[in-house]
Amino acid sequence: MTSGLETLITPELKALKGQWRETTCSPPISAADIRKWAIATWWPQTPPPLHWNEAYAATTRWGGIIAPPDFNPFAWPIVRIPLAPLPSPKGVKLTSLNGGQTETYGVPQRPGDVIAERVRVQDFRERHGRFGLMLYVDVETEWTNQDAALVRRRISTFIRY
Repeated sequence: MTSGLETLITPELKALKGQWRETTCSPPISAADIRKWAIATWWPQTPPPLHWNEAYAATTRWGGIIAPPDFNPFAWPIVRIPLAPLPSPKGVKLTSLNGGQTETYGVPQRPGDVIAERVRVQDFRERHGRFGLMLYVDVETEWTNQDAALVRRRISTFIRY
């Protein structure tokens, strides 16, 4: 319980606010990556042809295959780069909960795209709750393609107490 603490906001957390961590890049997206993701997403139904049928996709407004909006080119990394844990007050072990997320989509991902990802602590706030002092941390993840066009922005809220 955090009922005896004055604040869960540490100087380290304050220093993280608004600071983008190092950008990472995906390998180039292949049509096979998109096709496999679509098959897995729509299984056991057949996925929409926009995600696997080049002849059909060429007739659409997209002019070719595009990935489903939830496609993740970082899903199978060879080397996983762990996220640094959010700082906690000294001597306090905090419980963390997923407080939800909001997605904003930009341009679709296509074969040949290389996606750049950057992450930062966007904001934080405290409230008193049933478990004592609770910290809400909003983490922003932004994906852009090789043309610097926004692909996806996610705001994830973590609740810590």
